Amino acid sequence: MMTRQTFRNDCIILKTIEEIVPKEHLVRKLDAAIDLSFIEDKVENLYSSFGKPSVPPMVLFKLLIINYTFGINSMRKTCEECEVNMAYRWYLGISIDDKVPNYSTWSQNYIRRYRGSKIFKTIFKEILKQAKKFKMLNLKTIYGDGTHQKASANKNKYEDAEIEIEAKSYDEELIREINEERAKLGKKAYTSIEKVEKEFDEKTGEEIEVKQTKHIKVSKTDPESGYYHKGEHEKCFAYTHQAFSEGNGFVIGCGTNPGNMHDSVAFEKVFDEVIEEYNEEIENVCLDAGYNTPAICKKIKDSGKNALMPYSRQKGRKDKELMPKKEYEYNKELDCYVCPTGEILELKNIDKQGYKIYKSNQRNCESCPLRIKCTKSKNYQKVLTRHIWQDYKDEVNLKRYGELFKSEYPKRKETIERIFGDCKEQHSLRFTRVRGLEKNSNQALLIFSCHNLKKMSLWNWEKQKNKEKAKNIFPNALKVLKMIKILKSKKDKVIIFFKNFTLSTV
Repeated sequence: MMTRQTFRNDCIILKTIEEIVPKEHLVRKLDAAIDLSFIEDKVENLYSSFGKPSVPPMVLFKLLIINYTFGINSMRKTCEECEVNMAYRWYLGISIDDKVPNYSTWSQNYIRRYRGSKIFKTIFKEILKQAKKFKMLNLKTIYGDGTHQKASANKNKYEDAEIEIEAKSYDEELIREINEERAKLGKKAYTSIEKVEKEFDEKTGEEIEVKQTKHIKVSKTDPESGYYHKGEHEKCFAYTHQAFSEGNGFVIGCGTNPGNMHDSVAFEKVFDEVIEEYNEEIENVCLDAGYNTPAICKKIKDSGKNALMPYSRQKGRKDKELMPKKEYEYNKELDCYVCPTGEILELKNIDKQGYKIYKSNQRNCESCPLRIKCTKSKNYQKVLTRHIWQDYKDEVNLKRYGELFKSEYPKRKETIERIFGDCKEQHSLRFTRVRGLEKNSNQALLIFSCHNLKKMSLWNWEKQKNKEKAKNIFPNALKVLKMIKILKSKKDKVIIFFKNFTLSTV
């Protein structure tokens, strides 16, 4: 006989929240993984010593952990869920009779207290500190990559802006080496590496230097985001997150920049932070082909680490009628290129970007049988360029054939690429609802903190579960192990112990 559904809304539950929340619920695992009371000590100086009692800071940050761990991505929705979800109330430490903080409470606390503070970075580092304490980090090889997060900005509402081309952090070192090489050629030294153009002042008639600029699209909604377009991706305003992970899938460093910044430019700052924190444990740095530039290869080499990167194809327009650059052999001792017919391309100059310029002899090239396949220049001269730090890149490219590269590089898809996929699908990394570089940077730190916390809590929970199983199977096994440790230092008594030991004691 079919039973029809009947609704009973008048029942009284005589249970505590502790009894209602399932023992295997994720909030229990999160709570057991780390004690978040350190947050209150870190933000104590941001609160007044008198006045109306505030909402406990730990409750506010636990609301954020619930928000990103369970992929809600809305503080209003999170507070609504906490009203009816007993598991969330248990994690927050809020009784059924107490009121959940209003959704605007967090935003006002951020504006008045947490904006500009380092509490988000502190939470991120503290979780990693606990993971390292539990020996969960495998730092022998680290994996780096960048991902984009769509900004909360209309892609059709923008204005064109002209900005100066910023100098890179390694420019001072580069210009010094360029001037050393130019001195050998008898060339004048550059005073700076900044890109400048020479113009005439209409009033004085004198020649002046003007910095080169570029035109970009600036969002009217979120000016700090960057206009992003790559391959088949939709054109939009976005933020880019540069992150590093270790072998077990924990994020150990991250940084946020506008979406129009290339990964190779955003790399340096995050890399320096990771190396400063875990320098001794790291041996290899694994990156994708987008990072295979002379400057990055040099930086990793100078840090004492092995760079593992695939080959980066030559950029720019390709003319299939002409011979590729690889057909010209580079002679390191003479610092020149040799064409297939044996003609030498001598070093003639070095530009401000650090590229050595090699040119052939016009007279020899004019009658060369391979000239049609070599150059289309009107003066019959072949020109090749080579970066002053190209040797570092060549060294990295040779490592592609080694066993270390073949064993470590495939793990990128299991570590950093999988982390980005999980965070986009489960922890709200695909889109952002906050605006501004600082807010999105803090949000990224919280998202990766929740990813690390979830992984650490699941591992700890499983480890504890296995210990309990072992106790049930061998109830006296731990006692025996402790006794062996005590007697280990006394070799003469160990023999007597095992002689008197019987199976009945197990």
